[in-house]
Amino acid sequence: MNCLQVARVLQSYLDGETDEKTARRVAVHLNDCRRCGLEASVYQEIHSALARRTSPDRGAMERLHAFGVSLLSDPPTGDDDVDHDTTPPGSAS
Repeated sequence: MNCLQVARVLQSYLDGETDEKTARRVAVHLNDCRRCGLEASVYQEIHSALARRTSPDRGAMERLHAFGVSLLSDPPTGDDDVDHDTTPPGSAS
């Protein structure tokens, strides 16, 4: 799977709504791709905040938005397992 494919199913994957084959493929990609792995962490952070009925971290929301924009502007390169110089959730940018 590439980043764009993972982005399309990430929320369903995190909610446990994907089939077993897709879940395995997404899990492998998240382990191999720092960029997507960090974005999965951001989604989980936002989900946790919503479950607590608190406002999600503003930085997490900004990183999620930037990730979506980058998916639309970055052409697929096939190098999904390289470090994409992303900032971990909760870190200062």
